[in-house]
Amino acid sequence: MGVTVTDTRPRALFPLAVANLVANIGIVVTGGAVRLTGSGLGCPTWPRCTDRSYVPHGELGVHGAIEFGNRMLTFVLAAIAIACWVAALVALVRTWRRSRDWAPFWLATVIALGVPAQAVIGGITVLTDLNPWIVSLHLLVSMAMIGVCVWLLDLLRGPSRAAASRGTRSLAWAVFAVGWAVLYVGTIVTGSGPHAGDVDSPRNGLDPLQLSQFHADLVFLFVGLTVGLAYAFPRGARRPVIVLLALQLAQGVVGFVQYYTDLPILLVGLHLLGAALVSAAMSWVLLAAHGRSRAGAEAPAPMAAPTTVS
Repeated sequence: MGVTVTDTRPRALFPLAVANLVANIGIVVTGGAVRLTGSGLGCPTWPRCTDRSYVPHGELGVHGAIEFGNRMLTFVLAAIAIACWVAALVALVRTWRRSRDWAPFWLATVIALGVPAQAVIGGITVLTDLNPWIVSLHLLVSMAMIGVCVWLLDLLRGPSRAAASRGTRSLAWAVFAVGWAVLYVGTIVTGSGPHAGDVDSPRNGLDPLQLSQFHADLVFLFVGLTVGLAYAFPRGARRPVIVLLALQLAQGVVGFVQYYTDLPILLVGLHLLGAALVSAAMSWVLLAAHGRSRAGAEAPAPMAAPTTVS
């Protein structure tokens, strides 16, 4: 018989964790809009918008307004992250004399610290005239923060969850690793293409055709491993894998269409949103393959392996 666990967490913690996830996905999309509209250097310096002002002036036009607006969204992201961190701290204090659950607090701390870190990386991208390798790092850090947000939500969902078999966990790690390879190569493909963020920004000098083919090959491997993982998961626990598989297929369609239509801005933006959702889903899949416990709760039995009926 399990032990009853009293949830001492503030009611606002879970909604704030959801808001963290939504905000981090949103900043990926708005950052993509800055790049796709050629507004990456709308504010030509950092941390100020110009050498003399923190805000854009009329001569910078719409590009300055777009870039400055994206910078202001960082403060919204920071406010949400700080509020979530405070709620996690309150939850920790409430259990100070009992079994303390540190994990949500540490994850909220990582998310909160990630916001200023991203602001600095974003500043470096501007100061280096949108160097494509720094831009790639900027996007990948956002993808990593999305994964941490999903991890925090998974911890807060409760109740305890059994771990999958060792083989299933290994396959989940393989899916996660190949998924990250897909995301990384995708940023390199973008760094070789036409969407530099500014007409004078450099490209990485690599062949976009060869990179696109390599990216597609990795996607096929990603999808194949995910199909295998869907079979390895017990029927009642396959939802995260099915969601990931659906997102992969949607991304594949958008990717092929954008490639054969010369990378229209709207499709590239949609593909970027899909990449953020894939990052969230593959983190969910990895977590689903591992156990989840609550402080003071009885450990569940191992997850049953899928069976076949002859």
